[in-house]
Amino acid sequence: MFSEEEQTSPTSSSSSPPPSSHFIGRKEDVVQAKRVTKLVGGRDVLVLCHQGKLHAMDMRCYHTGGPLQEGDIEEFDGRMCIVCPWHKYKITLAEGEGLYQAVNPSATPPKPTWCSKGVKQRVHQVTEVNRDVYVTFNDSPDTIDSDFYQTERYRATMNKAQPKTKKLHEKVTSRKV
Repeated sequence: MFSEEEQTSPTSSSSSPPPSSHFIGRKEDVVQAKRVTKLVGGRDVLVLCHQGKLHAMDMRCYHTGGPLQEGDIEEFDGRMCIVCPWHKYKITLAEGEGLYQAVNPSATPPKPTWCSKGVKQRVHQVTEVNRDVYVTFNDSPDTIDSDFYQTERYRATMNKAQPKTKKLHEKVTSRKV
């Protein structure tokens, strides 16, 4: 996996990338890495390759900001999902829907079924032009739960928390010596 700041695309020969798209990397690099995180246009994005198809979504889980790049890909009710490593929330790769299992207690025997919470994770369009991978943001004006983790307020909170975590780690490490 690699992570880097936004960069401009290498020159494309015949086709050009979509307007307002962001260069992610060469397709072979993305496929080899399987998962790429990148800050583009002020947004933290995860681009992943699963079964030969590229998907893009906000990098942090809509629930509590878990690192989706560390999540497993699993199939639930015929839909491919990324599973947040923190709380096991299931998010469809194609639509960003949150899935959960429900049981009708009056059914005999009770049978669990997969249900949708609706779109919770912002997914983005991936385009390939001359073996370069680009992401175009989902520009829906509707607020989606994962949007919170793309705000300056959240980043400022995370930046304040990181020094404390680092100090705690240093303390624990120094005690082991």
